[in-house]
Amino acid sequence: MARKVYHVVPSGESWLVKLSGEVLSKHYHKDNAVTEAVRLAKASQPSQVLVHRRDGTFEYEYTYGQDPERYPG
Repeated sequence: MARKVYHVVPSGESWLVKLSGEVLSKHYHKDNAVTEAVRLAKASQPSQVLVHRRDGTFEYEYTYGQDPERYPG
């Protein structure tokens, strides 16, 4: 099973939670967006949350469940 990667990204004055480019939710506070992304990620393991800064650069991540196998066998 492939790992789902949720992104918390800035959008104007708000923050978005995205999965595969699709916006799942919009929040006015970054902490609320991170909380929602973590909730979704914990419910769909293996998963990861990548949190970005206001300028769009990577800030930190959370990983849940085991990483999928990289190679068959």
